[in-house]
Amino acid sequence: MARGKDNLISGACLAAFGIYVISTAAKLPYVSEVGPGPGFFPLWLGIGLVLFASGLMFASFSPSRSEAKSETQSWQTTARALAGWLAMMVAIALLGRIGFALSFVVLTIFLIVFLDRRSPWLALGVGAGLAVAFHLIFVVALDISLPKAFWGF
Repeated sequence: MARGKDNLISGACLAAFGIYVISTAAKLPYVSEVGPGPGFFPLWLGIGLVLFASGLMFASFSPSRSEAKSETQSWQTTARALAGWLAMMVAIALLGRIGFALSFVVLTIFLIVFLDRRSPWLALGVGAGLAVAFHLIFVVALDISLPKAFWGF
């Protein structure tokens, strides 16, 4: 039952944050003369947060398959989550030094190989593919520059 209670509490907090985002976005213009206004994306982000939070809260009432979770599993899960957050912080810190593309590839490889325990070749392919996709979307299509290293990418 503790897991259901945890999901209920975290879902309620996420829903409250989503409602705050919706209320703040409602004060901003939804559209402008050239397309979506500054309130468009936050409004839909807030709606998505509330929807996913309500799903999490409803799922907390369903019976759990395995109520007994060992202490070791709990610490391993927590350690993996903290390792993911630490990897994200390191990747953000490396953005200025090695550039967005390489930092993103390194982060993706860490998450896939060490946290998901998959093949390094799969991780390299996914990381490179996502870095290229980000480059095409932001740099080529939207003309937004991403952080670059001294080698140009």
